[in-house]
Formats: sequence, C-alpha cells, structure tokens
Amino acid sequence: MKRIGVLTSGGDAPGMNSAIRSIVRYGIAQGLEVIGVERGYQGLIEGDFRLLNRDDVSEIVHRGGTILKTARSDEFYKDEGQKKALENLENNNIDGLIVIGGEGSLKGAYSLYKKGFPVIGIPGSIDNDIWGTDYSIGFDTACNNVIDAINKIRDTAAAHERTFVIEVMGRECGYIALISGVVSGADVILIPEVPIDFLYIIEKLRDRQKRAKRHNIIIVSEGVGSAYFIGKQIEDKLDISTRIVVLGHIQRGGSPTVLDRTLGTYMGIEAIRSLINKKFGVMIGWQNNRPIPVSLEDVTKNKKRVDPEMFYEIESIL
Repeated sequence: MKRIGVLTSGGDAPGMNSAIRSIVRYGIAQGLEVIGVERGYQGLIEGDFRLLNRDDVSEIVHRGGTILKTARSDEFYKDEGQKKALENLENNNIDGLIVIGGEGSLKGAYSLYKKGFPVIGIPGSIDNDIWGTDYSIGFDTACNNVIDAINKIRDTAAAHERTFVIEVMGRECGYIALISGVVSGADVILIPEVPIDFLYIIEKLRDRQKRAKRHNIIIVSEGVGSAYFIGKQIEDKLDISTRIVVLGHIQRGGSPTVLDRTLGTYMGIEAIRSLINKKFGVMIGWQNNRPIPVSLEDVTKNKKRVDPEMFYEIESIL
C-alpha cells in the first residue's frame, strides 16, 4: 500500500474536513501518498484527482463542508460508471480508497469492494442513520445548530404566545428531531418511525392551555410530512396562532463541534490503519467511545432508525 485515495460523497457533514486532515497527515506519516478525489464518485469517474500534502489540509479542522467538495452521481451506480472509476484508480496507481459519506455513499464503497478494490468507509451523515456506529460525523453539529435555532425561536414564541412548528431534516430517520427536541425542551416531537397521532397532539396542547401555557414548540422531522399541514391542523382544531419554520440546510453548516472533530480525526486514523493492515471492506464506526471496524456488507444490509420504544420513554418527559 503506497498510494491511497480519499473522497467525500453525498450530503456534506461538519467534521468531514477533520477526517480528511487526519487521513492526509497520518497517511503521510506512514509513508503513503494521499490523493484527493474532487466531487465524490463523479470526480472518481472523471479522474478529478490531486495530490494532497500536509499544507493542503492546514486550517481546515474548524471548517464545515468539505474541501474535496461533494456531488451525487447517478452514473456511478451503473456498471459502466463503476468500471470507469476503477480504471481511473488503476491508471493513477491508487492502491486503496477511503470513502466518507452516508448510506448511499457507503453502498457505493461496498460495490467497489465487491469488485475487488480495497475500500474503507467512514460514516458522514447529519441524520445519524448509519448502522454500526453510535454517531456519524456531522450529527452532533447539526443538533447544536437546531438547538441554537430553537432557543432563539422560543423567545419570540413566548413573547407573542404562539405555537411554532419547526421542521428539521430526517426523511427516514428521526434522530435530529428526537435529540434536539428533547434537550431543548420541546413540547411535541414528531418522527417518521412513529405514526402521527393528531388526537394526542391536540389533547396535549389543550392540557397546556389549561395550565396557562400560552406558547408551544413542536419539532417535526421532515419525513413525517409537511410542517405547514401539521400547523394548519393545529390551528383549525385549537384556534391558536401557529408559525412554521423550516430550518433546511442551515443544519448542515457551521464549524463542527468538538465531538464531530474528534470522530473525524480518530476515524481517519483508523481508516489508514485498516488499509495498511489489509482489513478491507469495512466502515470505521464509533462504538463505546472508540473507532471500531464494521463490515460494509452488514452496514449496507441494515438500517439504523429510532427505536419507537425509546421514543415513547423520552416522550414521557416532554
């Protein structure tokens, strides 16, 4: 193993740059050349490669996004696209590849591994929806971004005695809504893993009215449905004023937290170790406060979602 590649794919996640930095610097320290692939799998198909040195990754640990940029590539998921990618890796004498990304990106990594190429995955997803890891890079920062927004919105909600319905990311997985909602003191949390119960919501808000609670914070994961529809239902049934806030991509941005910088750093180092030790076809997960190699096959076959039982237990303290 003399020359390796690294790419970021899918949605960007704060902490990806920390992973790139540790991969480059630890890789160089181990006598490897590290090649950055621009724009994810699309760049892999187009041969958009560049040699990375220590200075290239200076002063990036605090930056969100990814210096290698990212893109989604429909072409890569066809055999012809993967063949082009493998040819480019071979033509550039790249012996192994580290892929940083979410569910779809890791499936792409596994596809290359099944074709015989040495690949290591690193979980980067603000949704925390990747099986085999307690945390994925970007989740903690995204939750902190959401909490910061909720804290500001609460001031206006209290001043005007209004109900705010705040939509956060999470089409299939409700971890952002659940965690940011419970630790910010939200009154109602709605996630895609649990069917929406309008009767329960209305009863809870009516109870708050009886206790002279004049404002409410409702957190909705985007996978549940339109926050506008949910807000309209509440308005019609309770005759209260609602306001809708869709946080959107602001959740992805900003300087990564200590946890996301730590995850990126340790996962990057472990990814290099796995390549050197020829432990291919794994994702570097985070379990019991340490990096752990997990089979990419298992990662791609399983889904990580909020346990409804855990949701109902947490809901009892809202």
